[in-house]
Amino acid sequence: MTSEQHAIEERIRSSFARQGLMATLGASLGSIAPGRVEIVLIPGPAVSQQHGFVHAGAVSAIADSAAGYAGLSLMPAGRGVLTTEFKINLVAPALGERIIARGEVVKSGRTLTLAQAKVFAETGR
Repeated sequence: MTSEQHAIEERIRSSFARQGLMATLGASLGSIAPGRVEIVLIPGPAVSQQHGFVHAGAVSAIADSAAGYAGLSLMPAGRGVLTTEFKINLVAPALGERIIARGEVVKSGRTLTLAQAKVFAETGR
């Protein structure tokens, strides 16, 4: 890992540690690479809905943060990232041992960056 990559990772980890919502959800950072960030959520009663699945709000929150941090990983020091538009399609209930959001930059721009997140469940690790 280069010193620049190390600095970016530390910047993301420091920012993530200040996110109250991620702490409330019990989410943690997984892998970090230029243009890619992974956030992991361990399902439990605090993030479940009435049918026992992980609540779509929790799934949406980790997806949004994973995509945002993927964008931040390509930004120069001193710059920040805010979500300007957000859409989510839920194709299956979130049920598993770990819910993982993988954010990835599709196109990095000077003022707008397009990123997407794919969220999936892991079972039987």
